[in-house]
Amino acid sequence: MGKVKVIISDNQKAVKLPSGTRFLVRKACNATLKVEKFEGDAEVNVTFVDKKEIHEINLEFRNIDSPTDVLSFPLGENGAYDTNPENGAQMLGDVVICAEKAFEQADLYGHSAEREIAYLTVHSVLHLLGYDHVDGGLQKMRMREKEETVLDLLGLSIIKD
Repeated sequence: MGKVKVIISDNQKAVKLPSGTRFLVRKACNATLKVEKFEGDAEVNVTFVDKKEIHEINLEFRNIDSPTDVLSFPLGENGAYDTNPENGAQMLGDVVICAEKAFEQADLYGHSAEREIAYLTVHSVLHLLGYDHVDGGLQKMRMREKEETVLDLLGLSIIKD
């Protein structure tokens, strides 16, 4: 794996992101690409938004009239990505995370906001790499296993009794 450039923007004021969030998002992107044995340099854009903005994006691009927790906009297809002419990195795509939903889901599932943000990042980067879970079944199970492998690497796995 080469260098991974993660461009992070916080375009919301609804919640205060925990300190270290940018570092965590970068680590989550790097760990996901490492587990996937991604070759070469890569670039990922991650943007934090509020519920109103992700609702608008979800409606515009997916025709779903409600907010969601995360959206992925892959720039590649079948493992082929455009290359950034400035740095030679493969541009994987954009991740849009609803900070408000991340905090709500952390409360709902009984874990930290940091773990939820890391999970949403890993989940979305897997989508950028071509994984899907829309049809459920085996694809969903494979994606879930990958997510847990990466979260284990980050020290954020779910403790099972």
